[in-house]
Amino acid sequence: METKDYIVFLCYFIIVAGYGLYIYYKKKSASGDSKDYFLAEGSLTWWAIGASLIASNISAEQFIGMSGSGFKIGLAIATYEWMAAVTLVVVAVFFLPVYLKNKIFTMPQFLNQRYNGTVAMIMAVFWLLLYIVVNLTSILFLGALAVSSISGIDFQACMIGLAIFAIFITLGGMKVIGYTDVIQVFFLILGGLATTYLALNLVSDHFGGGGVLDGLGIVHNKAQDHFHMILKPDNPNYIDLPGLSVLIGGMWIINLNYWGCNQYITQRALGADLPTARNGLLFAAGLKLLMPLIVVLPGIAAFVLYNDGLFQQEMLAGGELNPDRAYPVLLNLLPTGLKGLSFAALTAAVVASLAGKANSVATIFTLDIYKKIFDKDASERKLVNVGKITIVVSMILAIFIAPYLGIDKKGGFQYIQEYTGFVSPGVFAMFLLGFFWKKTTSNAALFATIVGFLLSIVLKFLPGYMDLSFLASTGFAIPVDGVYEIPFIDRIGFVFIFCLIGMYIISMYEHKKGVVTNGLEIDATMFKTKTGFAVGALIVIGITAALYTIFW
Repeated sequence: METKDYIVFLCYFIIVAGYGLYIYYKKKSASGDSKDYFLAEGSLTWWAIGASLIASNISAEQFIGMSGSGFKIGLAIATYEWMAAVTLVVVAVFFLPVYLKNKIFTMPQFLNQRYNGTVAMIMAVFWLLLYIVVNLTSILFLGALAVSSISGIDFQACMIGLAIFAIFITLGGMKVIGYTDVIQVFFLILGGLATTYLALNLVSDHFGGGGVLDGLGIVHNKAQDHFHMILKPDNPNYIDLPGLSVLIGGMWIINLNYWGCNQYITQRALGADLPTARNGLLFAAGLKLLMPLIVVLPGIAAFVLYNDGLFQQEMLAGGELNPDRAYPVLLNLLPTGLKGLSFAALTAAVVASLAGKANSVATIFTLDIYKKIFDKDASERKLVNVGKITIVVSMILAIFIAPYLGIDKKGGFQYIQEYTGFVSPGVFAMFLLGFFWKKTTSNAALFATIVGFLLSIVLKFLPGYMDLSFLASTGFAIPVDGVYEIPFIDRIGFVFIFCLIGMYIISMYEHKKGVVTNGLEIDATMFKTKTGFAVGALIVIGITAALYTIFW
């Protein structure tokens, strides 16, 4: 980058930091209680909630990993984004009312209220490990890798810089995170669209077209196999996105678990009233429809250019083609100034996600572990201070762990999705039945969590010990390097069904023995929506259906 790029980036930093300080002092609570710090109780608007959701969700794994998957697989990877739009509507209608009606502020609190303290504590520790070892480290690793490749700054220095920037934002609490995320999303979308514009314009110039629209047409014509949402079994990437399973199978479980049972996602909405929270999620759903244009299309454009002889050396890593290099390669081609803007967008995505995860780590540790085990009578100010210390400690741990994170040949985005899929079926089964079936027992919840995880591992490594070729005709086993493997999205669906059946059997058995369960307060009126939300939800669902129809 040149001096002008660094000036643009510095302006971004000053704007975000300055606005964060302004929000911190303007909305600082006199009482300084923990709920205000961790949840920004009652102070986030619908647009701040929606923007914060997107800022926390979109990070290096999307910009770098999903663009890489766009290069390798094509538009089909956008199913994660477009299905998420519909999922957010489902969560807004059916999940949020349950949380807010029962005054639930953390996921372990829900488990304690619905099941018992043992289940809640096990999952609190598990989530802490997951958020620090998987989420924080993967975002920090991929983010620093991208920032380093674009700026030329040392990888370790990039990690430390990103962590410090995120800590600065996070220490202000959820109010600061929520409102600064609005700016982060602005930079994220503006810079992302600039990169997409450049990529399509580059394609147009290379093939003698007449502008961006011509570039889009050329990309479609040159890579028609990259514009199908539903892959066929003979597609080499079917193992990652197995056909109709992205519409009626495990993709639902991945999305519903992520958007509905995830502390650092739902936390944005738990401090608001129901109409505000719902509108925030609907706004986020609308933004999700836009994301493939920013993070997937550039990867496909890079694929077209690479196939025609460009970027032959730049796309290599360790002597092999690395799809995750696609987005950084494109960023390096941006003109001076615009490169600084796109660099700011990427940094905004990374920092916002790091801040969101770190705040959730602090929330769970402080409210669900520290207060319950170490200091039950801790003052509100002490809880806030413990949360701040937790934020710093978690970032330091992530800095030390991140360099040892392994990203295999699947690419960063697919790698993260597959390995978080080890736990999502059991956790979602535990939440789903906990919400809507009062007879679900604590032992059934433990069964889903533990056995679901173990079964996922068994199905992952089963091909190494058993010939699964007999499943080939069903499409549930795909040959990979001479071995038949189960696509991980299908595996998630199988494990989820197994967990539901097991939970039903255990719960019915214990119910007959007189085991008493703790049901939640639920009534049908909770799920009614206002007309404006209903219209918006139908528009989002209609657009999603149209996109799948067009790119089937």
